[in-house]
Amino acid sequence: MAENIDGTLIWAGAYTADSDGNGTGIGAVAAREDGSIAWLGTAVEAPSPSFLAVHPTLPVVYAVAEAAQTVRAYRRTGLFGLEPLGEAWPAGAAACHVAVDPSARFIVVNCWGDGNVLLYGLDDDGGITSRFAAPPAKDPHAGVDGGIDIATGGPRVSRAHASLMLEDGRIMTTDLGFDLVRVWNYFPDTGLLPDHQVALPMGSGPRHLVQHPSVDAVFVLTEYSIEVVVLLPGADGRFVLHRLGPATAGGAADGDTAAEIALSPDNRFVYTGIRGSNRISVLAVEGSGTRLRPVADVPSGGDRPRHHLVRDGWLHVAHERSNQVTTFALDPSTGIPGDVLNQLNLGSPTALVVAP
Repeated sequence: MAENIDGTLIWAGAYTADSDGNGTGIGAVAAREDGSIAWLGTAVEAPSPSFLAVHPTLPVVYAVAEAAQTVRAYRRTGLFGLEPLGEAWPAGAAACHVAVDPSARFIVVNCWGDGNVLLYGLDDDGGITSRFAAPPAKDPHAGVDGGIDIATGGPRVSRAHASLMLEDGRIMTTDLGFDLVRVWNYFPDTGLLPDHQVALPMGSGPRHLVQHPSVDAVFVLTEYSIEVVVLLPGADGRFVLHRLGPATAGGAADGDTAAEIALSPDNRFVYTGIRGSNRISVLAVEGSGTRLRPVADVPSGGDRPRHHLVRDGWLHVAHERSNQVTTFALDPSTGIPGDVLNQLNLGSPTALVVAP
């Protein structure tokens, strides 16, 4: 269906008025063969759909509503539109991330405000059918001096931030407040049950993560320390902290926070988004996927690069505060973005996904 709109269809999440944003809901964008992108219209009005994930086989997208504290499924209709598929389901405070099981059995929602990790069952049409709450996290640094929540300056609290469906079928989640990465097993009748956890350095703030398929290494971007943690599974299947290094080539500036991390389709490069100094940093994947080497920092082309999408030799960066998506061509040999190719005005964009 996407080729009928002169390009690849991309859905864009956004902050709307309930979160002091300028968006109208989930937006529809056409990405053309020359890398440029064009606005198609609002696919569906929705309250602050700040993060999106797509069904692996069906034209269905899932969106968390951060201020409304819900998650909802939407089904594609017409050329680029979306319509609600069932009712909105309750989530936790500041629901900020949703991920889909590759076998389409469930979705997982992470909630920054209260630390909830929630699993929702799916039916054969992609609709949401059930809800399970995972056991609450415990602070691995409890009782250690300096145990404060960096976001508020108050006591440390759990801040679940993202989920990753691992190649072996388990689920990995980040807890930015407790500096913790947790691994779960899925059980149809009970949801998620703990497998093990990895404690990261205090104050690092693990945010988003990706998995390199060749060695099952997981790269975790830390929001506060602006680093990338490399986790490797041992013989017993438990992940361990293998390496910790900078997420930028030039170092972090005062006021910086890291946002998104993405792998290139060929798994040769990692791209990190840095808010504050507004950069996209390129890291080369080395050691068969076990280490990262910072290569270059490039201005992101806007203010507050919250999310970015690497696609077919192009990099699309969603700038939350300057209300635009910036597109770059990527050098095929170095992976480094070139000059700005295209700027698309878009209200408070927060996430970009390719439509199925």
